[in-house]
Amino acid sequence: MSNVKLEWEMPAMLGEGPLWCARENAVYFVDIMGNAVHRLDVSDGLKRSWQFDFPVTSLVMRERGGLACTIRDAFAFIDLDSGTVDPIVRPETDLANNRFNDGKVDPMGRYWAGTMDDDLTEASGTLYRLDPDLSLHAMDSGYIISNGPAFSPDGRTMYHNECKKGQVFAFDLAADGSISNKRLFAKFDEQTEGLTDGHTVDGEGCLWQTSFGGHCVTRFSPDGEALETVELPVPNITSCTFGGPDLDTLYITTARCDIDDEDLVKYPLAGSLFSCRPGVRGLPTPMFKG
Repeated sequence: MSNVKLEWEMPAMLGEGPLWCARENAVYFVDIMGNAVHRLDVSDGLKRSWQFDFPVTSLVMRERGGLACTIRDAFAFIDLDSGTVDPIVRPETDLANNRFNDGKVDPMGRYWAGTMDDDLTEASGTLYRLDPDLSLHAMDSGYIISNGPAFSPDGRTMYHNECKKGQVFAFDLAADGSISNKRLFAKFDEQTEGLTDGHTVDGEGCLWQTSFGGHCVTRFSPDGEALETVELPVPNITSCTFGGPDLDTLYITTARCDIDDEDLVKYPLAGSLFSCRPGVRGLPTPMFKG
């Protein structure tokens, strides 16, 4: 596909977590290493940014209004205009070198987010589920860099990554939020394909998997077959989500980190927000019910 559009040129060090907000007709995303949240209004192109003294690593909408997020060490409620962040729970106070990474809401309104090792060496990361009653559940562990998750249209399959090893896993997801039958869904070769990063699912049940270092987003069938790719003009592709009034636009975040000065000359748009129209529609963005 060659219909990639530059939506917002910026030098985000680690652009991540694009979130489509239908009630605002806007896409949000974060710069984890830049301690920033960004918002693009697709109606008028208005851009707005908020700066913090700490990383905001994922952002989700609340059903009752407002936003929730993960920061370095906690799930939290966040008010961008006031800059107020109210932690809900800090699950890893004994792991000073861990931080939260990616997070999403499942179709039942539960907030899933995983942690990772800042040094990218220890398998100390855990995938957590925060329920609407604000109870926290550790669901899977042993991750160096957790990424995702994403959910099938029927809500019965969850995808989640071990980015450092280039692995995408699929799980059976039950109505009560329990997971089982963990299996390898896809595996990337770092030298030729980069590392697996964030992902999303379209309305046909196919997984759109980004590649950190691989210059592309790959669409996989529910059976794990690579169907097509979207090539981008930068190497480090970090996450994607469907948005727009018809959910037919794929918004794609990228990162400037891990690119040396010489390669930045070749990839001046690294860190920017891109989009494309891949010919399929996404799913409505679930909201956290807490």
